[in-house]
Amino acid sequence: MGRVTVRRRVLRVREGDSSYRPDTLAAEEPMEIRVGGRPLTVTMRTPGDDFDLAVGFLVSEGVVHSAEDVAGIRYCAGATADGGNTYNVVDVGLAPGVAAPDASLERNFYTTSSCGLCGKASLDAVRTTAAWSVAGDPLRIGTDVLAALPDRLRAAQRVFDSTGGLHAAGLFTSEGELVCLREDVGRHNAVDKVVGRALREGLLPLREHALMVSGRASFELVQKAVMAGVPLLAAVSAPSSLAVDLAAESGLTLVGFLRGSSMNVYTGDERLSALPVA
Repeated sequence: MGRVTVRRRVLRVREGDSSYRPDTLAAEEPMEIRVGGRPLTVTMRTPGDDFDLAVGFLVSEGVVHSAEDVAGIRYCAGATADGGNTYNVVDVGLAPGVAAPDASLERNFYTTSSCGLCGKASLDAVRTTAAWSVAGDPLRIGTDVLAALPDRLRAAQRVFDSTGGLHAAGLFTSEGELVCLREDVGRHNAVDKVVGRALREGLLPLREHALMVSGRASFELVQKAVMAGVPLLAAVSAPSSLAVDLAAESGLTLVGFLRGSSMNVYTGDERLSALPVA
């Protein structure tokens, strides 16, 4: 199994003094996701929770929607020329009747980078493939609960404490209880790991839950929340314009710049406890 952290020798310079010492870094390795033995995609990730990452990615792609859609998950032996196992290749077997993803060269994975698709095409792709609608989700959440999420997310980041180099995604209840947290060098991977764990535990769709992420709220993170049935996405930094467009069209509540008691609510403010608006 790959390591979550690695040690490297660095030259540390502080106020004119320098010394060589070991430093702890977040590990980053490629992981290939296969479906039924067929290569699908490669992502750079922090090793750990790889099965959750693989099935979470498939949720984002609209391939699977429940634990019953997955027949099995395994690391692939023979991933190297000598037949060894790198633990960097994961194969997901689909249950009978579940359609395999189209991995032809003509298909673009809009979840990873939008791959040249225009904004409208990206929005249409999510709308037509989402298994659940978040627009009518009954979630109601207090701004005091939201304000506490960044600190709760940070307090649960064990690997970040030693490396300072990982993003985090946390799934919370409407009362602010942490359900699941995952860390990764890629914020999209951290979200996929959370969603994958939820699928494997039979929790999808994630109604009346909130997803909190470190960093910014990109289109792909909003897309992943919508595909998992999460009605609220909060981020400590800014959203992109397309992220706001998708959130508005999908009925998702999108919160950015969530820092302490301050926040910007870009869409879906009706889900927050009533506030006087000047």
